[in-house]
Amino acid sequence: MYVQQLYTNCLAQAAYYVESNGEVLIIDPLRDPGPYLDLAKKRKAKIRYVFETHFHADFVSGHLELSRKTGATIIFGPNANPKYKAFIAKDLEPFELGKTKFQVLHTPGHTIESSCVLLFNEEGKPHCIFTGDTLFAGDVGRPDLLSGNLNKEELAGMLFESLKKIKALPDDLLVYPGHGAGSACGKNIGKETVTTIGIQKRRNYALGNLSKNEFIKTVTTGLPNPPAYFFKDASINISGYDSYDAIMSKELIALHLDPFKTEVKDGAIILDTRNAADFARGFIPGSINVGLNGDFAVWAGTMIAFGTPLVIVAEKGKERESIVRLARIGFDTIKGYLNGGFEIWSANGEPVDFVKEIEMKDLKQLHTKDTIILDVRRNDEHEKGAIPNALHVPLDFLHNHMSELNKDKNYVVYCAGGYRSMIAVSILKKYGIKHIQNLKNGINAYSKPKLAKS
Repeated sequence: MYVQQLYTNCLAQAAYYVESNGEVLIIDPLRDPGPYLDLAKKRKAKIRYVFETHFHADFVSGHLELSRKTGATIIFGPNANPKYKAFIAKDLEPFELGKTKFQVLHTPGHTIESSCVLLFNEEGKPHCIFTGDTLFAGDVGRPDLLSGNLNKEELAGMLFESLKKIKALPDDLLVYPGHGAGSACGKNIGKETVTTIGIQKRRNYALGNLSKNEFIKTVTTGLPNPPAYFFKDASINISGYDSYDAIMSKELIALHLDPFKTEVKDGAIILDTRNAADFARGFIPGSINVGLNGDFAVWAGTMIAFGTPLVIVAEKGKERESIVRLARIGFDTIKGYLNGGFEIWSANGEPVDFVKEIEMKDLKQLHTKDTIILDVRRNDEHEKGAIPNALHVPLDFLHNHMSELNKDKNYVVYCAGGYRSMIAVSILKKYGIKHIQNLKNGINAYSKPKLAKS
């Protein structure tokens, strides 16, 4: 038996490859099938099953793509109702895989169809459990993403009961969760991507001795707003989607200068995926910067409306990666990328904009009635300390506050490390605020700046 985790940092997501005697089970794959097909080919194995622990909200899954290419059976747990051919397993239903077997454990709560996979070894003993979004290291799946007719309190109550199945498993059983730290599918997911039942009993509040009412209150309190694209992706995963190959052939198009400019004139938004420092030194006016070097897919999906036509400006050699990572969250309206990138734009004498970056020592002289310091960090970050008198607008709420911003004022924008603030700066510039600067490398780059508690 062979088990491999395929972890994608951008989405803090874990897919799994399980193999026994030449037969393969893939759990929660991403949309691009290459990694799973390549691994099976390398190991001279055949993908027999693709298991979906639930209808994912944070990415478009690769179950349909893998089934199309390999003939593998798609499996969901009870209560799933996909709009395409799939096998809907019963609770505790077993499946043979080579010389091993796996069993479906229905664990509703995150969603009504959420299920785990309990894998047995060749001797028939429990080896590990793949918990999807039911159980993470230090946390559980949020119960407010795809509830149907149920509210979050009702789903949290279901999750409380579901966790009893997991708590009853051996303490030394390996736990492979669907996400790690940074995912919005939980409130405060730990950094570990592999754990055990015993460790979670000791460290995870959700497996502690809370009463059902206490559990429901704890799980449903303080949930951050999910990224806007989550509900679109959940719907796509239920209804189905165009093939990955068709999307790539349509979107991975090198646009020369004039066709690129025509797409922009026709309404396409320029998404610049270079890192913040390169963007600051020069960019095409009107571009939105979301760098590949951060939580690219999450922030692109949060800050750009689903279905918006896009053209890409990327670092040379990063064009395909930009489009692949957008396809993973269902952004299928890419019109192509600028062939030659920003360099070809500037070399042809086209207009260029830039972002002035300042350091903490420069803030004092700028901190006047005509300058607004804008903090775009999360609420919990701001509450721990902020630059005195800073206006606080979390990045994911920036669009909602545009009408409150004064285009005649000067703005200095900051976050923790400079990634989110540059996203904000690019959007503010696109909105028409001309006098704007970015705190270089974010507030965390400076040793013990004098912060005010909010």
